[in-house]
Amino acid sequence: MESSGAINKVNISESTYKLIKDNKEFVFETRGAIEAKGKGKVNMYFVEKTV
Repeated sequence: MESSGAINKVNISESTYKLIKDNKEFVFETRGAIEAKGKGKVNMYFVEKTV
């Protein structure tokens, strides 16, 4: 997961996204399926805290 991240961005997996997706404190950017070491392709998201 770390190697597929980006500078100054928080990268989360789909399983984490499903746990927090309804929380209005966060906004999400879909990244699509990305290869995760030892996991295969995993849907990932960037997440940011709203202002």
